[in-house]
Amino acid sequence: MSAIVVGGIVVVGHGPAAHRLSASLYRLGHRGPVTVLGAEPRPAYNRALLPSVLDATLPGHALELAAPPGNTRVVRAAVVTGVDRARREVRTADGTVYGYEVLVLATGSRPRSPGFDSPAVRRLGTLADAEPPPPGPVVIAGGGLRGAGVAAALGRAGHEVTLVHSGPRLAHHDLDEPASAVLARTLEEAGVTLELGRRVAGAEHGKALLDDGRLLAASTVLACAGSVPETGVARAAGLEVRRAIVVDDRLRTADPRIHAIGDCAEHAGTAGDSLVAAWEQADALAAILTGSDTPYRPTRRVLRPGIRGLDLTVVGPAGEPAGGREPGPGEETVSLSDPAGGRHARLRLRDGRIQSGIVAGFPQAVAAVGRLYARDRPVPGDRLALLIGSAGGYAASGALPDTAVVCQCNNVTRKALRQAWDGGARALPALAAATRATTGCGTCVPAVGRLCAELAGSTEGGHG
Repeated sequence: MSAIVVGGIVVVGHGPAAHRLSASLYRLGHRGPVTVLGAEPRPAYNRALLPSVLDATLPGHALELAAPPGNTRVVRAAVVTGVDRARREVRTADGTVYGYEVLVLATGSRPRSPGFDSPAVRRLGTLADAEPPPPGPVVIAGGGLRGAGVAAALGRAGHEVTLVHSGPRLAHHDLDEPASAVLARTLEEAGVTLELGRRVAGAEHGKALLDDGRLLAASTVLACAGSVPETGVARAAGLEVRRAIVVDDRLRTADPRIHAIGDCAEHAGTAGDSLVAAWEQADALAAILTGSDTPYRPTRRVLRPGIRGLDLTVVGPAGEPAGGREPGPGEETVSLSDPAGGRHARLRLRDGRIQSGIVAGFPQAVAAVGRLYARDRPVPGDRLALLIGSAGGYAASGALPDTAVVCQCNNVTRKALRQAWDGGARALPALAAATRATTGCGTCVPAVGRLCAELAGSTEGGHG
């Protein structure tokens, strides 16, 4: 057995959280050794964009993240088998031992099991799982926001898709009934067949078995029933694990030399559930490890699930369906539903500020509501103007001004995308590389795709 004495920071995991941490450490002046142990044999990539590879919108290489800066050393295909807290060592499957002064667990999450084992089921957890499905019917097990997004993408890409969901309605943990109906309509318009109140009980080559005994033709069965934090290494090391690895306001576990960030971490009773939260924790931990006394404080939860054909945002605490409970003392509810038009919005307000809510099918309001909630700003007095979008524009609506922000995660405007296009980035992957648009949560992929088509048409017409 060989030993590598690192004497610095060792990170277990090589997803977006680990990648962001190494970049933030360097940006804040850390020049000591950082060793990142990644279980996969490939460079880091943006897992939030896997559905865009599955439906062939993006090639797999477009998801790869830039090489880490400075003294960061990435070891690929390094499967961690144990942590010796007393010796401050990490062991990997090939027998190598890495010493550490600080250990960061960024092990992420894995797709939840569909409830049965079968080699015929594909779980969308890594880039290797995201190859576009072969010709033939696709059955998706799980109708939460993730499963619905995958179903919409594949349906619009021309696949025959059946979505099987055990709940009474789509995304019932996150959406109220009218919003679920809007989502169902969107999927049906994409050609997706819905099987609600049912579950996939088994699968074999070419078939999926439902719990009522019916067999569905299925060249591909995809499990999209949520995710489970990867906590095996932490449990084996004797660290406290509830739903995920328990951390305090300095993102420390019970062992002060071991931290956890991203989907595998649980702070103040809440486990990570978004790319933005993972980035925030990585930035906060980098600041702490470089001398900051500022404790980690999560920003308010804003979800922007990438569902083709539907502008959707969900704001509010995890576990509270959008719009949530009935208003309490000092609260009010603002709602606007247009079932025939496939639109619904519901906001719960206190003192004129959003406490929780859902906006589905009102593209102009999606970004505005998200910003108001994230910044805890009061809503305009004209609530209707906010919801129908007459108070401002948004990237998914009609013609865009150059100042319109198309990619919210990376603050990329239409002007920046047009300049990159004029500079030679003449396709979506090239625009992503040049501007970082689409490399965050992925919800702007359709808008950037539409802009590509618009600019291509303009160029062909002699106006580019």
